[in-house]
Amino acid sequence: MSETTRRAVLAGAVGVTAVSVLAACGDDKGGSDSTAGSASTPGGPIAKKADIPVGGGKITSDDGGTVITQPEAGTYKAFTAICTHQQCVVTDVANNNINCKCHGSTFSAADGSVTNPPANAPLKEKKLRVDGDDIYLAT
Repeated sequence: MSETTRRAVLAGAVGVTAVSVLAACGDDKGGSDSTAGSASTPGGPIAKKADIPVGGGKITSDDGGTVITQPEAGTYKAFTAICTHQQCVVTDVANNNINCKCHGSTFSAADGSVTNPPANAPLKEKKLRVDGDDIYLAT
């Protein structure tokens, strides 16, 4: 086999492997992450108020991931869904804590501050707009 052919075969194998690995990660609609909500329509609502329980929240897969919380009745907050410890996606919201199962970090559902390390930086807040029963990311 000539050097050119050998290189072509190796390049093809690397390309197939890369495609296989990317496919295993899921699609751009959150196909492999069952904890995340479905992707929203660009500019459309990312949640309904009824989807966000008091003391709890919802994780969406819009624009890299958003966690929406309702720390007290009628108050809605949003933060990046990426843990500041090692960039895992947070997994759930319960008892006014945003939880990351990767290493046990927790964050306040009210302000995104760290409530349990190893994370040492808060989640970045995102701006929301509530219109009727719909919740949107503010632009």
